[in-house]
Amino acid sequence: MPGVKGCYYRRLGTDGDYQIFDSTDYTRSNWDPEIQYGSPPLALLTKLIEELSADSGLRVGRLGLDILGAIPVRPVRVRAWVERPGSRVCMMVGEMSADRVVARVTAWLIAISDTTDAASDRYPPLAEGPAQPLPATFLGIGGYFDALHWRPQQADGAAAVSWFSPLAHIVDTDPTTALQRLAAVVDCANGVGAVLDPREFFFMNTDTVVHLHRLPTGSDFALRARASVGPDGVGVTTGQVFDRDGFIGTSAQPLLVQRR
Repeated sequence: MPGVKGCYYRRLGTDGDYQIFDSTDYTRSNWDPEIQYGSPPLALLTKLIEELSADSGLRVGRLGLDILGAIPVRPVRVRAWVERPGSRVCMMVGEMSADRVVARVTAWLIAISDTTDAASDRYPPLAEGPAQPLPATFLGIGGYFDALHWRPQQADGAAAVSWFSPLAHIVDTDPTTALQRLAAVVDCANGVGAVLDPREFFFMNTDTVVHLHRLPTGSDFALRARASVGPDGVGVTTGQVFDRDGFIGTSAQPLLVQRR
């Protein structure tokens, strides 16, 4: 796997309840080089939520990223807090600001217990095959995709499949968890499941919601996704999420669809 040295964000300091981070080139979106792709903000705010929930006996069952405005590629302020406390079910929120609030992640955390004897997966594991060529519209665009190892798979059904591995740290050289690494790629489901030509249509997701019946492992993740487009400029991309061990959850993204 190719290696990239670097990170999505560099720590600059603190200001009260806020941590301040500079945004690197690896956060730049393919839609506009002046704004951030959705996955790095999700990964950073997931990191804050995991740090806040450490030793709580709870783990993330749902992550929901709401993009509240264009996220600029420049210093951002982030914070996290407990919105709804609880010993069995708890909601935590992470927020990113750049002059105003531009992104928010809402996480539901659920108490863990031993249900090994009852565990089940809805879908069988996916095996990675030979990588197919990247879509022409993604070649040489840089930014976020310079820190991503993307391996499209041979199409063999109604939904497309790609394997991804993030190649950058989330913050500086901080260790990253598997959940943070998944958060750093899961927004790509919109690209994997695209049914429109991006040279003719603009289809940007307003949010990304991920449900996880099992925490991810490792650094390699497969997204099997497909978009549906309505007659009035609104679409939805839905997908299934896998790691090397098998199916771990689902994703969904509503889309703003406009002709270029």
